[in-house]
Amino acid sequence: MSLKNGLRILDLLASEGEGAGLVAIAEALSLPRSTCHRVLTELVESGYVRQLVDHGRYILTMRMTSNGLEFLSLTGIADIAQPIIERLAAQTAGLVRLSLVDCDAIIWVGRADGQRTGFRYDPDMGHAAQLSCTSTGHAWLMTMTDEQAASLVLKQGFGPPNEFGPNAPTTLKALLGFLHAARVRGYAMIDEVFAPRMAAVAVPVVSGSRCVGVISLAGPRVRLTAKKIHEFSGLMLEAANELAQLSNMAGFPSRPPLGKG
Repeated sequence: MSLKNGLRILDLLASEGEGAGLVAIAEALSLPRSTCHRVLTELVESGYVRQLVDHGRYILTMRMTSNGLEFLSLTGIADIAQPIIERLAAQTAGLVRLSLVDCDAIIWVGRADGQRTGFRYDPDMGHAAQLSCTSTGHAWLMTMTDEQAASLVLKQGFGPPNEFGPNAPTTLKALLGFLHAARVRGYAMIDEVFAPRMAAVAVPVVSGSRCVGVISLAGPRVRLTAKKIHEFSGLMLEAANELAQLSNMAGFPSRPPLGKG
């Protein structure tokens, strides 16, 4: 029970950039304050959480991030992918991201930005992509059956519509329409779906017999038009195929995925 509560607290604090106080954490997780305080004390002693002296709030340390990056470095896929996504960013002058499948989620783990000036859009690395309304989510889901995709999306949820773009799907029927179109094209594309005035395109990286990750490209829709997306899709498919081949050579298909997925 202590471990479960500790993990719940870590998940909560991961979304609280300025930290949170004992009372707020206990109430958010419906925990007795004494239990919450005991678990927080253990997390502080273990180095995963620290308490801000001036405000009394608890905030994550970088230990979880460090552990995650160390694990990624051991798999080797991040080192293999970085030159590929950097080249793609330079070719498209956009924000290119790599995400990896982790159990029932897909996590942004790498980025390269080819746009050095002007407006830049960059979701935080290490966060799970919203499956229903990101090009990354759609590119992963398009490699599954409709039933498998629906199961994952219903487990994660569609999220509050006002947090995403005006074209974000809010029903399974609408989402499956996106996925069917993506399968026909061979890549996923969205326009004002994840965020207003933003567009994105993504392709799955299929290594062996499973999708191990996704390469995506995002930018303002005035620059990343449907015509540009079509032009860039060839470059992205080439990059995904190159990464898949290198992954095969490195033996990734014979290794367990980051999670069970």
